[in-house]
Amino acid sequence: MLHASRFLRPLTRRVTYTRWLHLFIGTVVLGVWLFIDTSHLYVPVLALGLLGFVPAMRLVEGLQARLLLSPYGYKDDTSGIAVSSSVTWADRWRTALWLEIRLGLGLFTGTLTVNLLGASVDLARFAGGEQPESDSVVPLPSGDGHWWYALLAPLPLAVLLAAVVGLGELINAIALRLLGTSAAERLTALEERTEQLLERNRIARELHDSIGHALTVAVVQAGAARAAGDAEFTERALAAIEETGRAALDDLERVLDVLRESGQPVGSRPTLADADRLLESARASGAEVQAEVTGPLTLVPGPVSREGYRIVQEALTNVLRHAGPVPTRVRIAVTDGRLDLEVVNSLTAPVTPAARGSGLRGIRERAALLGGKATTGPHEDSWRVKVGLPLDGIR
Repeated sequence: MLHASRFLRPLTRRVTYTRWLHLFIGTVVLGVWLFIDTSHLYVPVLALGLLGFVPAMRLVEGLQARLLLSPYGYKDDTSGIAVSSSVTWADRWRTALWLEIRLGLGLFTGTLTVNLLGASVDLARFAGGEQPESDSVVPLPSGDGHWWYALLAPLPLAVLLAAVVGLGELINAIALRLLGTSAAERLTALEERTEQLLERNRIARELHDSIGHALTVAVVQAGAARAAGDAEFTERALAAIEETGRAALDDLERVLDVLRESGQPVGSRPTLADADRLLESARASGAEVQAEVTGPLTLVPGPVSREGYRIVQEALTNVLRHAGPVPTRVRIAVTDGRLDLEVVNSLTAPVTPAARGSGLRGIRERAALLGGKATTGPHEDSWRVKVGLPLDGIR
Protein backbone atom coordinates (compact mmCIF):
# COMPACT_ATOMS: atom_id res chain seq x y z
CA MET A 1 0.00 0.00 0.00
CA LEU A 2 2.88 2.33 0.84
CA HIS A 3 4.55 1.68 -2.52
CA ALA A 4 1.28 2.32 -4.36
CA SER A 5 0.78 5.66 -2.62
CA ARG A 6 4.33 6.67 -3.48
CA PHE A 7 3.63 5.93 -7.13
CA LEU A 8 0.31 7.75 -7.15
CA ARG A 9 1.49 10.82 -5.23
CA PRO A 10 3.06 12.56 -8.30
CA LEU A 11 -0.26 12.20 -10.13
CA THR A 12 -1.94 14.41 -7.53
CA ARG A 13 0.57 17.26 -7.90
CA ARG A 14 -0.22 20.26 -10.06
CA VAL A 15 3.39 20.53 -11.25
CA THR A 16 3.18 17.12 -12.99
CA TYR A 17 0.64 18.47 -15.45
CA THR A 18 2.18 21.92 -15.84
CA ARG A 19 5.42 20.16 -16.82
CA TRP A 20 3.42 18.15 -19.35
CA LEU A 21 2.04 21.42 -20.72
CA HIS A 22 5.55 22.89 -20.82
CA LEU A 23 6.71 20.00 -22.99
CA PHE A 24 3.81 20.53 -25.41
CA ILE A 25 4.46 24.27 -25.68
CA GLY A 26 7.93 23.50 -27.00
CA THR A 27 6.41 22.12 -30.21
CA VAL A 28 4.37 25.24 -31.06
CA VAL A 29 7.10 26.62 -33.33
CA LEU A 30 7.22 23.43 -35.34
CA GLY A 31 3.41 23.26 -35.49
CA VAL A 32 3.21 26.78 -36.90
CA TRP A 33 5.83 25.93 -39.50
CA LEU A 34 3.87 22.86 -40.68
CA PHE A 35 0.98 25.17 -41.61
CA ILE A 36 3.40 27.11 -43.80
CA ASP A 37 5.57 24.36 -45.27
CA THR A 38 5.45 20.63 -44.58
CA SER A 39 8.99 20.17 -45.85
CA HIS A 40 12.29 21.73 -44.84
CA LEU A 41 11.73 20.98 -41.17
CA TYR A 42 15.36 21.84 -40.48
CA VAL A 43 14.50 25.55 -40.92
CA PRO A 44 12.51 26.00 -37.67
CA VAL A 45 14.99 23.79 -35.81
CA LEU A 46 17.89 25.94 -36.99
CA ALA A 47 15.98 29.18 -36.34
CA LEU A 48 15.15 28.06 -32.82
CA GLY A 49 18.81 27.37 -32.10
CA LEU A 50 19.83 30.79 -33.38
CA LEU A 51 17.10 32.40 -31.29
CA GLY A 52 18.82 31.04 -28.19
CA PHE A 53 21.71 33.46 -28.76
CA VAL A 54 19.42 36.45 -28.20
CA PRO A 55 20.19 37.56 -24.59
CA ALA A 56 16.54 38.17 -23.67
CA MET A 57 15.63 34.60 -24.66
CA ARG A 58 17.20 33.23 -21.50
CA LEU A 59 15.02 35.57 -19.44
CA VAL A 60 11.85 34.45 -21.26
CA GLU A 61 12.71 30.76 -20.97
CA GLY A 62 13.66 31.14 -17.31
CA LEU A 63 10.33 32.76 -16.46
CA GLN A 64 8.39 30.09 -18.32
CA ALA A 65 10.43 27.28 -16.77
CA ARG A 66 9.89 28.61 -13.26
CA LEU A 67 6.18 29.08 -13.87
CA LEU A 68 5.56 25.58 -15.24
CA LEU A 69 8.40 23.40 -13.92
CA SER A 70 8.73 24.63 -10.34
CA PRO A 71 6.17 23.45 -7.76
CA TYR A 72 5.97 27.01 -6.39
CA GLY A 73 5.67 29.03 -9.59
CA TYR A 74 7.79 31.82 -11.03
CA LYS A 75 8.35 33.45 -7.61
CA ASP A 76 10.36 30.45 -6.40
CA ASP A 77 13.83 31.92 -5.88
CA THR A 78 15.03 28.55 -4.57
CA SER A 79 14.19 26.71 -7.79
CA GLY A 80 17.74 27.11 -9.11
CA ILE A 81 16.48 28.46 -12.45
CA ALA A 82 17.82 31.89 -13.35
CA VAL A 83 15.52 34.69 -14.48
CA SER A 84 17.94 37.02 -16.24
CA SER A 85 19.23 37.73 -19.72
CA SER A 86 22.35 36.06 -21.06
CA VAL A 87 25.52 37.87 -20.12
CA THR A 88 28.25 35.54 -21.36
CA TRP A 89 28.55 33.40 -24.46
CA ALA A 90 28.34 30.33 -22.25
CA ASP A 91 24.84 31.48 -21.21
CA ARG A 92 23.87 31.90 -24.87
CA TRP A 93 25.15 28.45 -25.85
CA ARG A 94 23.30 26.83 -22.97
CA THR A 95 20.08 28.64 -23.92
CA ALA A 96 20.38 27.53 -27.55
CA LEU A 97 21.01 23.93 -26.47
CA TRP A 98 18.04 24.13 -24.08
CA LEU A 99 15.70 25.23 -26.88
CA GLU A 100 16.79 22.33 -29.12
CA ILE A 101 16.44 19.75 -26.34
CA ARG A 102 13.08 21.20 -25.34
CA LEU A 103 11.86 20.89 -28.93
CA GLY A 104 13.04 17.29 -29.19
CA LEU A 105 11.49 16.23 -25.89
CA GLY A 106 8.30 18.08 -26.77
CA LEU A 107 7.96 16.18 -30.05
CA PHE A 108 8.63 12.90 -28.30
CA THR A 109 6.08 13.70 -25.59
CA GLY A 110 3.46 14.77 -28.13
CA THR A 111 3.92 11.64 -30.23
CA LEU A 112 3.82 9.41 -27.16
CA THR A 113 0.68 11.09 -25.85
CA VAL A 114 -1.22 10.79 -29.13
CA ASN A 115 -0.23 7.17 -29.68
CA LEU A 116 -0.96 5.97 -26.17
CA LEU A 117 -4.30 7.76 -26.02
CA GLY A 118 -5.14 6.30 -29.44
CA ALA A 119 -4.18 2.81 -28.28
CA SER A 120 -6.50 3.08 -25.28
CA VAL A 121 -9.39 4.25 -27.49
CA ASP A 122 -8.77 1.47 -30.04
CA LEU A 123 -8.80 -1.18 -27.33
CA ALA A 124 -12.07 0.15 -25.93
CA ARG A 125 -13.70 0.27 -29.39
CA PHE A 126 -12.57 -3.21 -30.35
CA ALA A 127 -13.93 -4.57 -27.07
CA GLY A 128 -17.31 -3.14 -28.07
CA GLY A 129 -17.37 -5.09 -31.33
CA GLU A 130 -15.99 -2.53 -33.82
CA GLN A 131 -13.52 -3.69 -36.43
CA PRO A 132 -9.96 -2.26 -36.21
CA GLU A 133 -9.10 0.24 -38.89
CA SER A 134 -6.02 -0.01 -41.07
CA ASP A 135 -4.40 2.99 -39.38
CA SER A 136 -5.17 1.76 -35.86
CA VAL A 137 -2.44 2.46 -33.34
CA VAL A 138 -2.72 -1.06 -31.91
CA PRO A 139 -2.30 -3.86 -34.49
CA LEU A 140 -5.44 -5.86 -33.60
CA PRO A 141 -6.57 -8.89 -35.55
CA SER A 142 -9.73 -8.57 -37.62
CA GLY A 143 -12.83 -10.43 -36.54
CA ASP A 144 -15.19 -10.26 -33.66
CA GLY A 145 -14.12 -8.07 -30.76
CA HIS A 146 -13.36 -9.57 -27.41
CA TRP A 147 -14.82 -8.02 -24.28
CA TRP A 148 -11.63 -8.59 -22.34
CA TYR A 149 -9.86 -5.98 -24.51
CA ALA A 150 -11.65 -3.48 -22.28
CA LEU A 151 -9.46 -4.69 -19.42
CA LEU A 152 -6.38 -3.73 -21.45
CA ALA A 153 -7.69 -0.26 -22.37
CA PRO A 154 -6.41 1.43 -19.15
CA LEU A 155 -2.91 0.03 -19.64
CA PRO A 156 -1.75 2.65 -22.24
CA LEU A 157 -3.14 5.38 -19.98
CA ALA A 158 -1.08 4.08 -17.06
CA VAL A 159 2.03 3.99 -19.26
CA LEU A 160 1.27 7.54 -20.43
CA LEU A 161 0.93 8.85 -16.87
CA ALA A 162 4.19 7.19 -15.82
CA ALA A 163 5.90 8.68 -18.88
CA VAL A 164 4.51 12.13 -18.08
CA VAL A 165 5.96 11.98 -14.56
CA GLY A 166 9.35 10.76 -15.79
CA LEU A 167 9.59 13.25 -18.67
CA GLY A 168 8.57 16.06 -16.32
CA GLU A 169 11.39 15.20 -13.94
CA LEU A 170 13.79 14.96 -16.88
CA ILE A 171 12.90 18.37 -18.37
CA ASN A 172 13.16 19.95 -14.92
CA ALA A 173 16.64 18.46 -14.39
CA ILE A 174 17.76 19.72 -17.81
CA ALA A 175 16.37 23.19 -17.03
CA LEU A 176 18.37 23.31 -13.80
CA ARG A 177 21.50 22.37 -15.74
CA LEU A 178 21.09 24.68 -18.74
CA LEU A 179 19.01 27.55 -17.30
CA GLY A 180 20.51 27.45 -13.81
CA THR A 181 22.40 30.38 -12.34
CA SER A 182 25.88 30.90 -13.76
CA ALA A 183 29.06 31.27 -11.72
CA ALA A 184 28.96 35.05 -12.16
CA GLU A 185 25.34 35.21 -10.97
CA ARG A 186 26.11 33.01 -7.97
CA LEU A 187 29.06 35.25 -7.10
CA THR A 188 26.85 38.34 -7.31
CA ALA A 189 24.19 36.72 -5.12
CA LEU A 190 26.84 35.66 -2.61
CA GLU A 191 28.28 39.16 -2.57
CA GLU A 192 24.88 40.71 -1.94
CA ARG A 193 24.18 38.19 0.82
CA THR A 194 27.56 38.93 2.41
CA GLU A 195 26.80 42.64 2.29
CA GLN A 196 23.42 42.11 3.96
CA LEU A 197 24.88 39.99 6.74
CA LEU A 198 27.66 42.48 7.39
CA GLU A 199 25.30 45.43 7.50
CA ARG A 200 22.78 43.65 9.71
CA ASN A 201 25.56 42.69 12.08
CA ARG A 202 26.78 46.27 12.22
CA ILE A 203 23.27 47.64 12.80
CA ALA A 204 22.62 45.15 15.61
CA ARG A 205 25.96 45.99 17.23
CA GLU A 206 25.39 49.75 17.00
CA LEU A 207 21.87 49.53 18.44
CA HIS A 208 22.92 47.22 21.26
CA ASP A 209 26.04 49.12 22.29
CA SER A 210 24.98 52.72 21.75
CA ILE A 211 21.23 52.95 22.16
CA GLY A 212 21.02 50.18 24.74
CA HIS A 213 23.76 51.76 26.84
CA ALA A 214 22.18 55.20 26.63
CA LEU A 215 18.77 53.94 27.69
CA THR A 216 20.27 51.98 30.57
CA VAL A 217 22.14 55.04 31.85
CA ALA A 218 19.04 57.23 31.53
CA VAL A 219 16.87 54.75 33.44
CA VAL A 220 19.42 54.33 36.21
CA GLN A 221 20.01 58.09 36.56
CA ALA A 222 16.26 58.86 36.58
CA GLY A 223 15.60 56.18 39.18
CA ALA A 224 18.45 57.38 41.39
CA ALA A 225 17.32 61.01 41.15
CA ARG A 226 13.77 60.17 42.15
CA ALA A 227 14.98 58.02 45.04
CA ALA A 228 17.47 60.65 46.30
CA GLY A 229 14.98 63.53 46.51
CA ASP A 230 17.89 66.01 46.30
CA ALA A 231 17.51 68.96 43.91
CA GLU A 232 21.28 69.25 43.30
CA PHE A 233 21.59 65.52 42.63
CA THR A 234 18.54 65.63 40.37
CA GLU A 235 20.10 68.47 38.34
CA ARG A 236 23.32 66.50 37.89
CA ALA A 237 21.33 63.41 36.90
CA LEU A 238 19.31 65.38 34.35
CA ALA A 239 22.52 66.82 32.91
CA ALA A 240 23.96 63.30 32.60
CA ILE A 241 20.77 62.07 30.95
CA GLU A 242 20.86 64.99 28.50
CA GLU A 243 24.49 64.33 27.60
CA THR A 244 23.90 60.60 27.19
CA GLY A 245 20.78 61.26 25.09
CA ARG A 246 22.66 63.59 22.75
CA ALA A 247 25.36 60.96 22.27
CA ALA A 248 22.68 58.33 21.63
CA LEU A 249 21.04 60.56 19.01
CA ASP A 250 24.38 60.89 17.22
CA ASP A 251 24.81 57.12 17.27
CA LEU A 252 21.24 56.62 16.06
CA GLU A 253 21.90 58.94 13.15
CA ARG A 254 24.88 56.82 12.16
CA VAL A 255 22.72 53.68 12.32
CA LEU A 256 20.07 55.33 10.14
CA ASP A 257 22.79 56.18 7.64
CA VAL A 258 23.63 52.49 7.46
CA LEU A 259 19.97 51.64 6.91
CA ARG A 260 19.65 54.21 4.14
CA GLU A 261 22.84 52.96 2.53
CA SER A 262 21.66 49.33 2.56
CA GLY A 263 19.11 50.19 -0.09
CA GLN A 264 21.81 51.23 -2.54
CA PRO A 265 23.10 48.78 -5.14
CA VAL A 266 26.15 46.89 -3.90
CA GLY A 267 28.38 48.34 -6.59
CA SER A 268 27.59 51.94 -5.61
CA ARG A 269 29.01 51.70 -2.08
CA PRO A 270 32.51 53.04 -1.38
CA THR A 271 35.53 50.78 -1.74
CA LEU A 272 39.22 51.13 -0.97
CA ALA A 273 39.55 52.92 -4.29
CA ASP A 274 37.69 55.78 -2.56
CA ALA A 275 40.01 55.81 0.47
CA ASP A 276 41.40 59.22 -0.52
CA ARG A 277 38.25 60.97 0.65
CA LEU A 278 38.61 59.34 4.08
CA LEU A 279 42.16 60.60 4.34
CA GLU A 280 41.19 64.09 3.21
CA SER A 281 38.36 64.17 5.75
CA ALA A 282 40.77 63.26 8.54
CA ARG A 283 43.25 65.90 7.37
CA ALA A 284 40.48 68.49 7.29
CA SER A 285 39.92 67.76 10.99
CA GLY A 286 43.53 68.74 11.70
CA ALA A 287 45.16 65.30 11.79
CA GLU A 288 48.50 64.77 10.03
CA VAL A 289 47.74 61.68 7.96
CA GLN A 290 50.46 59.90 6.01
CA ALA A 291 49.19 57.25 3.59
CA GLU A 292 51.00 54.36 1.92
CA VAL A 293 49.08 52.37 -0.71
CA THR A 294 50.78 49.45 -2.49
CA GLY A 295 49.48 46.75 -4.78
CA PRO A 296 46.58 46.65 -7.27
CA LEU A 297 43.44 47.66 -5.37
CA THR A 298 41.33 46.86 -8.44
CA LEU A 299 42.03 43.14 -7.92
CA VAL A 300 40.51 43.14 -4.44
CA PRO A 301 37.05 41.42 -4.49
CA GLY A 302 34.05 43.67 -3.90
CA PRO A 303 33.09 42.48 -0.38
CA VAL A 304 36.68 42.73 0.87
CA SER A 305 37.24 46.14 -0.68
CA ARG A 306 34.05 47.58 0.77
CA GLU A 307 34.66 46.18 4.23
CA GLY A 308 38.27 47.32 4.06
CA TYR A 309 37.01 50.83 3.44
CA ARG A 310 34.73 50.57 6.50
CA ILE A 311 37.58 49.28 8.64
CA VAL A 312 39.84 52.18 7.69
CA GLN A 313 36.93 54.58 8.23
CA GLU A 314 36.22 53.19 11.71
CA ALA A 315 39.90 53.29 12.65
CA LEU A 316 40.28 56.93 11.60
CA THR A 317 37.03 57.83 13.39
CA ASN A 318 38.38 56.27 16.58
CA VAL A 319 41.60 58.24 16.22
CA LEU A 320 39.76 61.55 15.97
CA ARG A 321 37.27 60.65 18.70
CA HIS A 322 39.72 59.42 21.33
CA ALA A 323 43.11 60.92 20.43
CA GLY A 324 42.17 64.06 18.52
CA PRO A 325 44.04 65.48 15.53
CA VAL A 326 47.30 63.59 16.08
CA PRO A 327 49.86 62.32 13.56
CA THR A 328 48.48 59.16 11.95
CA ARG A 329 49.92 56.65 9.52
CA VAL A 330 47.67 54.59 7.19
CA ARG A 331 48.99 51.62 5.21
CA ILE A 332 46.97 49.70 2.60
CA ALA A 333 48.80 46.83 0.89
CA VAL A 334 47.69 44.09 -1.54
CA THR A 335 50.24 41.26 -1.69
CA ASP A 336 50.09 37.50 -2.41
CA GLY A 337 46.34 36.96 -2.08
CA ARG A 338 46.09 39.09 1.04
CA LEU A 339 44.96 42.59 1.99
CA ASP A 340 46.79 44.26 4.87
CA LEU A 341 45.41 47.36 6.57
CA GLU A 342 47.18 49.31 9.31
CA VAL A 343 46.29 52.55 11.05
CA VAL A 344 48.78 53.83 13.64
CA ASN A 345 48.43 57.04 15.65
CA SER A 346 50.34 58.69 18.46
CA LEU A 347 49.06 58.24 22.01
CA THR A 348 48.38 61.55 23.72
CA ALA A 349 46.88 60.08 26.92
CA PRO A 350 46.55 56.74 28.68
CA VAL A 351 44.12 54.34 27.03
CA THR A 352 40.71 54.42 28.74
CA PRO A 353 38.04 51.70 28.67
CA ALA A 354 35.97 53.88 26.35
CA ALA A 355 38.75 53.65 23.78
CA ARG A 356 38.17 49.89 23.66
CA GLY A 357 34.46 50.14 22.81
CA SER A 358 32.21 49.02 20.01
CA GLY A 359 34.27 50.57 17.20
CA LEU A 360 37.24 48.26 17.74
CA ARG A 361 34.97 45.31 18.34
CA GLY A 362 33.22 46.10 15.06
CA ILE A 363 36.57 46.06 13.26
CA ARG A 364 37.37 42.65 14.69
CA GLU A 365 33.91 41.33 13.74
CA ARG A 366 34.21 42.61 10.17
CA ALA A 367 37.59 40.92 9.82
CA ALA A 368 36.29 37.65 11.27
CA LEU A 369 33.28 37.58 8.91
CA LEU A 370 35.68 37.72 5.96
CA GLY A 371 37.98 35.05 7.38
CA GLY A 372 40.67 37.51 8.49
CA LYS A 373 42.14 38.68 11.74
CA ALA A 374 42.39 42.07 13.46
CA THR A 375 44.65 43.15 16.29
CA THR A 376 44.08 46.43 18.10
CA GLY A 377 45.87 48.02 21.01
CA PRO A 378 48.98 49.89 22.16
CA HIS A 379 52.12 49.24 20.14
CA GLU A 380 55.33 50.78 21.42
CA ASP A 381 54.39 54.46 21.98
CA SER A 382 51.42 54.39 19.56
CA TRP A 383 47.98 52.92 19.14
CA ARG A 384 47.73 50.45 16.25
CA VAL A 385 44.88 48.83 14.36
CA LYS A 386 46.22 46.04 12.14
CA VAL A 387 43.95 43.88 9.94
CA GLY A 388 44.76 41.06 7.51
CA LEU A 389 42.08 39.81 5.11
CA PRO A 390 42.43 36.85 2.69
CA LEU A 391 41.48 37.41 -0.92
CA ASP A 392 41.49 33.90 -2.40
CA GLY A 393 38.68 32.54 -0.23
CA ILE A 394 36.30 35.33 -1.28
CA ARG A 395 36.76 34.84 -5.00
